[in-house]
Amino acid sequence: MWWIYALLSALFAALTAIFAKVGIKGVDTDLATAIRTVVILLIAWAIVFFKGGVGSIGSLNKLNWTFLALSGCATGLSWICYFKALQMGKVSQVAPIDKLSVALAIILAVVFLKESLSIAQAVGALMIIGGSVVLIFA
Repeated sequence: MWWIYALLSALFAALTAIFAKVGIKGVDTDLATAIRTVVILLIAWAIVFFKGGVGSIGSLNKLNWTFLALSGCATGLSWICYFKALQMGKVSQVAPIDKLSVALAIILAVVFLKESLSIAQAVGALMIIGGSVVLIFA
């Protein structure tokens, strides 16, 4: 079941690139990121309320809060850089290079989370890195 959500994530990420490229024409990218963030905030909280998840907020500990906040900071910085790159470059180059995050996540998971790395994952990560290098210099 996880792979269905992963594929949907990929689809929505692709749509994000297309919608953003059109939406940021002549707009400050930081403002565009702020608008996008408000929309995401409203949708995320609507889902939490609809599913009844608000009650579990008290169960979060200091570690949860710290790393969720750090994740939010990383997400925000990623979006700011992504919108700026989209404004300056082609979607067909920016979006795939942004997915270099997949290979970086694999490397960081091995180093910091001590996750195991299969040969297939290593080859896939290297192919993503290679493809990104090709796109940067294409």
